[in-house]
Amino acid sequence: MSSPHPRNSGLRVDLNPAAAVARHARQQADEVVVRYPGGDLTYAELDDRAARLASVLAGGGGVVDGTRVAYLGLNSPAFLVTMLAAFRLGAVFVPVNFRLAEPELERVLAGSGAEVIVCEEGHRLPVEAVRGATELRRLLLVDDDPEVPAAAGAAGWEPWSPLIAAAPPTTALAQKYADDPAILMFTSGTTGTPKGVVLTHGNAWWNSVNVDLRLDTRRGDVTYAAAPLFHIGALNSFALRTLVRGGTVVVRRSFDPQECLDDLVTHRVNSMFGVPQMFAALARVPGFFERDLGELRAVVVAGAPVPPSLVELYAGREVLLQQAWGLTETAPFATHLPAERTLDKLGSAGIAMPYTEVRVVDAVSNEPVKAGEPGEVVVRGPNVTAGYWNNPQATAAAFDAGGWFHSGDIGYLDEDGCLFIVDRLKDMIISGGENVYPAEVERVLAAMPGVVDVAVVGVADEQWGESVAAVVTVAAGTSIGLEDVRAYAAGRLARYKLPRRLTLVPAVPRNASGKLDKAVIRRLATEEG
Repeated sequence: MSSPHPRNSGLRVDLNPAAAVARHARQQADEVVVRYPGGDLTYAELDDRAARLASVLAGGGGVVDGTRVAYLGLNSPAFLVTMLAAFRLGAVFVPVNFRLAEPELERVLAGSGAEVIVCEEGHRLPVEAVRGATELRRLLLVDDDPEVPAAAGAAGWEPWSPLIAAAPPTTALAQKYADDPAILMFTSGTTGTPKGVVLTHGNAWWNSVNVDLRLDTRRGDVTYAAAPLFHIGALNSFALRTLVRGGTVVVRRSFDPQECLDDLVTHRVNSMFGVPQMFAALARVPGFFERDLGELRAVVVAGAPVPPSLVELYAGREVLLQQAWGLTETAPFATHLPAERTLDKLGSAGIAMPYTEVRVVDAVSNEPVKAGEPGEVVVRGPNVTAGYWNNPQATAAAFDAGGWFHSGDIGYLDEDGCLFIVDRLKDMIISGGENVYPAEVERVLAAMPGVVDVAVVGVADEQWGESVAAVVTVAAGTSIGLEDVRAYAAGRLARYKLPRRLTLVPAVPRNASGKLDKAVIRRLATEEG
């Protein structure tokens, strides 16, 4: 019997999010896709603005397939419009951390090779300062958002609103497949020079599939975007997939606990991504747990170690924080703890996503370790980055011969396959020959009465090689000394894990992704000594 005629397997399917938004613009034109204080947008309006901006970029900017288009500013509809316009042309979108210092900004813009940037007035001067070291040849300034500082006339900058208004909406919609680059996102750089992570359209799409299979998400959901959208957790956990699925994104320029609470209730928000510090601040808003949060069913907390006490606090009020783990390189989630296991597996980052493999290996031999034994967490799957931008050495160092991405995180898998993150490989403290994982000490100290935030690092010690140092922020009116900290932790940690140094600070340094800025923290701890 002859073989049937081969058919298209579906592997060459168009995954461009801009095409999905264009479909929604035809089928649900008047439905609101973006809710924003400066003005809401329907699907028809969002698609029209993206199509007009694409014409602007392709015309005077000469943006073509593969061109890098950067965006610098806080969360706003302009961020989403720029991203979709870039996708329409097959360009690569480069979301830039708006908190970077000029040297860092220069490295990101120059390293990306971005030729066009869309920028808010509040960030124009740093771009001008570093432009000479970059390939930027066209500068567009957002001038039509009442939430953005008023755009001032500046040589070399083009206000974008008259350009968008005058440009015809392009019909161009580049077909983009799984292996085509979509986003170039730079790592936070807290442990070294930021690297450009290439995220493909397939990476984004497979993460969405994983999220939809594991979390209680539905077509038409409302998601909340207050964490910085330049961070993969905020952009690709819910915001981008919500655009593709036809839902609504409530966009806020930054996170304000009281505003967030009001928004969750008013807009009947269904899903939200946040770092632990956001949820800790939200819980401190007076009357938070008395408000109606019944529509909130998919709440992911990630990006930094999650104190079990925080999860218990929310669970006691029938809000289940679902811990996840991943990196920019995994787009972002590699594991997720299902809602029904929140308390059963307290402290776990969950099980591997449906289409992602996760295992723990010995850092030297690269062989899998036994359940309960710590090692380096490695990941493999279609949501994992294709590699680092123009950095074959870093790519080769991150992937082994089997295609496993080495995360640099230390963790262990229990007998049920649940992942527990112990710490960063680079952050481990060796004191008197004993391994101390800062995250373990941080979890204990975070539960100490009066402690608002805490970071633990290793500092040089003549006797022990390294000793444990804690950098702590305390509540107003609270007085805590080193002996208080040691006494509290003594019954919870081995003696060699107890802090030998304490530094009190107004705020523990964190980057825009919510992760501890260990370089600054080490300096604070060292200076204190």
